[in-house]
Amino acid sequence: MRDVTHHLETGQARRRGRMTVWISRVVLGALLVASLVLGGTAFRVWQVALVDQRHSADMIVVLGAAQYNGDPSPVLRSRLEHALELYRGGLSEHIVTVGGNQAGDNYTEAQASSMWLIEQGVPPSDVVEAEVGSDTLRSIRAVSEIAERRDWDSALIVSDPWHSWRCRTMAEDQGLRAMVSPTRSGPTEDVRTAYILREAAAMLFYRVMHASADVTGYGLG
Repeated sequence: MRDVTHHLETGQARRRGRMTVWISRVVLGALLVASLVLGGTAFRVWQVALVDQRHSADMIVVLGAAQYNGDPSPVLRSRLEHALELYRGGLSEHIVTVGGNQAGDNYTEAQASSMWLIEQGVPPSDVVEAEVGSDTLRSIRAVSEIAERRDWDSALIVSDPWHSWRCRTMAEDQGLRAMVSPTRSGPTEDVRTAYILREAAAMLFYRVMHASADVTGYGLG
């Protein structure tokens, strides 16, 4: 009887051992696949960040970032300066400024951007405000609506380098012929890796959920 009991216990222990090994392998495999997918996406974020597709378009789009009582933050000012360079270079006759406001703000990001551009000599008739967008997808959808009303189909998008792939992808998904011309300023070296990984995660989230997963703190806008 003892031999039978011992044999049963030994068999159960072996089965539990095999199950533990199998589960461990599945978990390890899943982690490996997830790491490869995230790594590949992060590489693509970095790759597109190096590209400047400046080309003639119906509109130059400046994605929003923080503003302080009508004064653009350094991140937003960098985008506006770049957009102004493209405009003065004759790549488009129109600049679309994008972005809503936070509770208590006197100005939207779009208004702050528009005021800055007009102060630099851009005719008010050449600036279009899209005072919508607390995240990238809503901003791009607002731009798409403006394009539809004005019968435009191409956009040259200005944002930070690591943001380029996601905003271009979203614009293309909205039916726009989208190009990106990123600023050449961005996160410092100590936060760059975190920025790229967050952008990669946000891109994967968008691919799966078709929704925005913007994070704050790095000017993702």
